[in-house]
Amino acid sequence: MSSALPDATAAEREPVEFAYWVPNVSGGLVVSNLPQRTSHEPAYNIETARAAEAAGFSYALSQVRYAASYGADAQHESTSFSLALLLATEKLKVIAAVHPYFWPPVVLAKWAATAQALTGNRLCLNVVSGWFKKEALDLGARWLEHDERYEQSEEFIEVLRGAWTTDHFAFQGKHFQVGDVNFRPQPDVLPEVFQGGNSTAARQMAGRVSDWYFMNGNTPEGVAEQVAQVGGYAAENGRAIRFGLNAFAVVRDTEAEAVEVLDAIIANADADKVNDFGNAVKEAGAAAKDGKGMWADSEFKDLVQYNDGFRTGLVGTPEQVARRVLAYRLIGVDLVLLGFLHVKEEVEAFGRTVIPRVRELEAELAALPAGTDPVEHLGLTEELAAAREVLARPGAVVPV
Repeated sequence: MSSALPDATAAEREPVEFAYWVPNVSGGLVVSNLPQRTSHEPAYNIETARAAEAAGFSYALSQVRYAASYGADAQHESTSFSLALLLATEKLKVIAAVHPYFWPPVVLAKWAATAQALTGNRLCLNVVSGWFKKEALDLGARWLEHDERYEQSEEFIEVLRGAWTTDHFAFQGKHFQVGDVNFRPQPDVLPEVFQGGNSTAARQMAGRVSDWYFMNGNTPEGVAEQVAQVGGYAAENGRAIRFGLNAFAVVRDTEAEAVEVLDAIIANADADKVNDFGNAVKEAGAAAKDGKGMWADSEFKDLVQYNDGFRTGLVGTPEQVARRVLAYRLIGVDLVLLGFLHVKEEVEAFGRTVIPRVRELEAELAALPAGTDPVEHLGLTEELAAAREVLARPGAVVPV
């Protein structure tokens, strides 16, 4: 069977990068009553960001929500919180999540340009087209239908980049209008732009304008399907795009211990809150014309971690998790976005036990003789069989 992997040799392939979910929301990263040694308070988050930077994480993602939801009773605002974490660190990139319907794009563009100047160009933005209709309406925003929200997000990104790069920038779109804007200073380095979304509208938008495409947790086969299709959309537009994958990591000394922790998280789920969240997001997902919106096929246990992080399967020993990470890297994932039960201490442990093993495996692959199948070498042939078939389909485009 053809490897159906990215065209780069193992020696040329960039190392996989790691990000973590910033717990700027109360209640941790799972909707469970199992005790979590995690806090949404600023001091804890600053300590966590510094620990993540030291542990080998490249990015952190600050969550956006204005009306606390899915079990949380408190939430800090994403952009201000992100700036605080950037100012408290030296290398870490922080991704601030924003909704286009709450921001005039030229105002956010100015804020972002200033943040770049303050932080050595380490700000990134996650443009969230949104699903939480009640929050938007309660806060006075205009709510659009599913595909229109992605149109709005695309225009939003076009305005951001135009304001950052073009003198006397003007834009007349369906959702945003700008006339004769000059920014001084313009950012030396443009913030990287991330987006998520599973629908065709989301995937096509990513191919046209985004630097990164975030995927909810999924199996290798499910990830391969998105990588191939979104990579194809980007290629059609003469662009390249990178891929981030959500995951919830449970790493313990033995596989049995890790599985026991995962089972306990799910067994102690707050059923009412999970079901309320599930009903809301499934309604939003069904609003997509193709019925392929986010969470369209998520089960109860998937929704306990609200971006399907359990489905990625990073549960086991450091060796098992490192090999699973490499499996996703080999099918096109550039960044693994991680959630943890006890965020700070598990970020530190992941940096001690998993990241070094990932780097060893990457070096091992880079040293393989030409023509050696990296999947076979790592013993991942069975695990990646279905994913490789997806990537081998006519028209599939897999970015390096």
